[in-house]
Amino acid sequence: MNENDFAELSAGFALGALSPDDERAYRAALAEHPEWQDIATRDAETAAALADGAAPVSPPVALRSQLLGMIAASEATPVEAAAPVETPADPSAEADAVSPADAGPLPTELVQTVQRRNWSRGLFALVASIALLVGIGWGAGAISTLWQTPAQVTALEQIEQAPDAASAQTTFDGGSATVHWSESVGKVVLVADGLPPIEADQTYELWYVRGGTAIAAGTFSADDGASTAQLTGAMEPGDTIAVTVEQAGGSPTGAPTTDPLFAVTTA
Repeated sequence: MNENDFAELSAGFALGALSPDDERAYRAALAEHPEWQDIATRDAETAAALADGAAPVSPPVALRSQLLGMIAASEATPVEAAAPVETPADPSAEADAVSPADAGPLPTELVQTVQRRNWSRGLFALVASIALLVGIGWGAGAISTLWQTPAQVTALEQIEQAPDAASAQTTFDGGSATVHWSESVGKVVLVADGLPPIEADQTYELWYVRGGTAIAAGTFSADDGASTAQLTGAMEPGDTIAVTVEQAGGSPTGAPTTDPLFAVTTA
């Protein structure tokens, strides 16, 4: 076992989430390599710092399942679950925020026993961060919302809060579209309503129109004609933002193949 392998085991051990075999391997490696004790100590101190001075509290089942989903996605390998955590008697408690006074220690119950290949230093940081949010009073609903907020919605919120936030709007047959941007944030978001229906093998495509040239800025879909979409690439002052209907995956030529549904001038 090398030092990196041991560091992964140490992260799992600090969270109380190693399988029996991996825990034995961890202890044997530590005995064989006492110079790795600093790694184990730092991990243990990180877990202890999050739990210091707090009374135990059972983590919400919803938060547990959300965390496991994040772990599975971030590691891209199967998570081998241990026995399920008992569901709280009052299901509504899952959405209640935990007050700082009632906040618990590092909720190791959130983490299923996993094999060593699923552990990483990044995963340890993820679990520790979630534990900290629970410990300072974040409820399962708040954390779940944070995970589930689409990137384009987050970008729109960042733009709207920026001191240099700007927007431009236009209307088209049956709908309206607004482009929001901020130079300091470096993001551009389109909010549209009343988009016409398109075929299953088609998509909406965004374009920066600059000096007579259309530059692809990503594709998006709509739900009942409404959509919030973040543009890729960087907008330049005076760009016009246009939307066309293209084949699935975007224009094969890198240029619009249909007339724009609408165009929003940002100058």
